[in-house]
Order: sequence, then structure tokens, then C-alpha cells
Amino acid sequence: MELGFETIGNATLICHDNGPVLVTDPWTDGTAYFGSWTLSHEIPEEQRQSIKDCAYVWLSHGHPDHLSMESLEKLRERTLLVPNHVGNRIRDDLREAGFRVQVLADREWTRLSPRIRVLCLPDVNQDAVLLVEVGGRLIVNLNDAGDRGQGRFVRRVIKEYDETFLLALSGYGDADMMNFFTEDGNRILPYAAAKTPVGQTIARQAEMYGVRYFVPFSSMHKYQRADSLWAAEYTTTLPDYARGFNSTTCQMLPAFLRHDFTNDSSVSINPKERTLTPVNPKEYGDDWSECLDADEVKQLEQYFRAVEHLGTVMDFLRFRVGGREHVIEFNKRRFDKGITFDAPRGSLMTAVKYQVFDDLLIGNFMKTTVHGGFGKGSLYPDFSPYVAKYADNGKARTAAQLRDYFNEYRSRDMVGYLRHQLDAHCVRPIQIQSAELLRTLLPADSSAFRMAKETYWKVRRAIL
Repeated sequence: MELGFETIGNATLICHDNGPVLVTDPWTDGTAYFGSWTLSHEIPEEQRQSIKDCAYVWLSHGHPDHLSMESLEKLRERTLLVPNHVGNRIRDDLREAGFRVQVLADREWTRLSPRIRVLCLPDVNQDAVLLVEVGGRLIVNLNDAGDRGQGRFVRRVIKEYDETFLLALSGYGDADMMNFFTEDGNRILPYAAAKTPVGQTIARQAEMYGVRYFVPFSSMHKYQRADSLWAAEYTTTLPDYARGFNSTTCQMLPAFLRHDFTNDSSVSINPKERTLTPVNPKEYGDDWSECLDADEVKQLEQYFRAVEHLGTVMDFLRFRVGGREHVIEFNKRRFDKGITFDAPRGSLMTAVKYQVFDDLLIGNFMKTTVHGGFGKGSLYPDFSPYVAKYADNGKARTAAQLRDYFNEYRSRDMVGYLRHQLDAHCVRPIQIQSAELLRTLLPADSSAFRMAKETYWKVRRAIL
């Protein structure tokens, strides 16, 4: 292709300028989240070759469906582009592994070829947005990032272009942690169980950003482990993305496509869907009957006690491994608020050793029970971000380190940071509570439910 782009795999964008130049988040081989996830579709040989021929590889964040070490092994001669995340974990880990790494400056255009340039926007949650200009057109690679304060900046850039494409995570919610249980052992139905028409949310998001085209992205996976296969019921299939989509300003394109700018043509890529059989977790080193030894118990406790914030917001963490319980006490006087994790020894200790606890959460084979004030189905805002984002990836574990961490992101974009705080602590909690209430009162396909959703998006855009 002389000039244009392709989308394939989970969150892989390939940009061409007289040949392949840039590929994003190439997950072409192997599995993710301790074998729990695999790609939903095959990667055709033509796109595999284009990925190999790219001079630049951009990596949005550290999740293994975006940063796949098995896939990167085939790209060792390429230049890896990474966001300027506070802590620089991705940069440091990849350089230590022998890769050539370039950190992209925040909010500055970097030219990669005569007609391709990129601009990177890292966020406080250790994710990032990439804006890609290809021959005067703009591609917004939002992947998993959402709007964490950078939304207004992105919308301003979008207004400068006549032809714009938004690539973003969408779906029922199966690409996140959802294996929650009540204290009496019953599974809590995940948000994804509602199967709210995906197209409705896509249309509102696309209209909020003001883009002309939307490409489903960053959610093309299947569950395959026998102990996470329960989640397959809630995965989003390709036909699901269009369900409920209705917009007068934006057009939805296929998830896998080849868009040629030289002749303004768009052709669907139709990769073969993968047919899977359940995989025994032992294939990935997980035997649920194995217990922790004394040294591993110490490592587990040291790992979580190092995250000082946990001791200020909860009373305990309990781990059930191989039928034995191990409790980390933060408040011996009160024992109400806490979390119980039922996990297999292998992946638990691997997550602790390599500081990738988010991989264990998103794999959805570990069972999670919340106690006290942690709500019915979320570890936000006091566990997941502090452990998986700020500590593991941002290297900010103590109160002093966290203060410096937040101050750095605040200094980069004061207004955007404050808007993100408003959204995270005010707008989104109200949205979640309202959505739960609406789902109990109104059918998801009803006009009243759609009107309520429309009102939310209008309010959110006005505020943010």
C-alpha cells in the first residue's frame, strides 16, 4: 500500500507510507494473562509481513495483549516507541531486554516518514493515546486509555482535520476484571451481563470526539483457560459492535480493514475466526492444589505491605491458595473492610515476582470477594490503581512517591488532570450508580433508557 492503514489482531494498527512504517501494540503470537486470553482471529500472512517490515513499533501500555514479549521477539531490529510514563518501567524493562527504545515527548509531533507523524499522550493510569497523521488524515488510537483528562486536547486536534478515524476499546466489558463473588460464595453478575447494545456507546463516544469514522478495536480476544472459560459468555463478537449504532455524523467501519488513502477505498480483511477448546490451567503452570511455602508467604506480604495506601483504606487482604488461607492484616482492631483472593500458586507468585498483579485480575480465573466498603463489583478506586497502575507500573508505592507521581502528571496538564479527577470521583460514580438503577427499571433497548444515556453523554461532554 502506498498510503493508508490496516487494522488487525487485538489492537494492532499498521500505517503505510510507500510501505509499512508504524505498527501499534503487535500481539501476533502467544497468549495473554497467564494463558487466559488468546486472539479471537488469526493474523493473515500479509499483515504479519507488514508488521515485520515496519521500522517503528509503538506500545501503549504494559498489558500483555498490547505489550506481547513473544511477539516483540520477532521485531528486535525495530525501534520501539513508548510513552513518557512516570516511572519509565516499560522503557527500562525493554532496554534491559536488549531492545532499541525511544521515548516520545508528550504532546509533540514526531515525524516517522515523509507523510506520517505521531503525537503521544500518556496518562496517570499508565496508559496512552497515540495520534497518527497519515497523509493529512488523522487516526486517533485510543486503545484502552479512555479520557483521563486529555479529551479536550484530542478533540481540538481532531477539529483540524477533515478525515478522522477513532480506534478505541469497546464492548460489553469483558476486557476487564469481572470475577467477583459475594461473601456466601455466589458469583456477582458482571456489568457485561447486561449486554447493553455496544453500538449505542460507540456512537455517543464517536460524536463526543467529533470523528468521522469509528473502528472497533482493542477488544478482539477469547477466553480459553478451563478456569476462565465462564467469561466467554460475556465476550463481544464482531456483529455485536454495530448493534444499536445510530449516528448522523459518524460511520462505523469493520474491525479488520485495509484503508487505502490513494484511491479512498476501504476493504474488509476477513481473518479466520479461531475455534478453541478449553486449556487445562496446568499448561500455564497453575495447579490449584499447590500451596505456598513459607518464603512465598513472606514475599506476598512484603509485596502488598510496600503499597502504603492499602493500609490506610482497608483492614485486611486474604489469599486462599491450595486450600490454605494467608491473611495480611492492616488494622488489627477492626476486621471488616478487605478483599479475599482465591488464586493458584503459580500465577499468583509470578504476578508478585514480576509486579504484574493486573494480569492476574484481568485473567478472570482468580476469584475475588469484597468485604465491607468495597462495593459489589469493583476494586476501584482504592486497590487496582494503587497496586497495578501506580505501584507496579509507576513505581510509586509510598505516600511520598505517590505525591511526586501525581504532581508530575498534574504539572504536565493542570486543567486536564483536574478534569480527570472530577470525572473519576464525581461523574463516573454517578454514571455507574445510575446505570445500575436504570438497568433494573428499564429495558436496555427502550427509548427511555436510550434517552437517559444520551443525557449522560451530553452532561459529560459539557463538563469535560
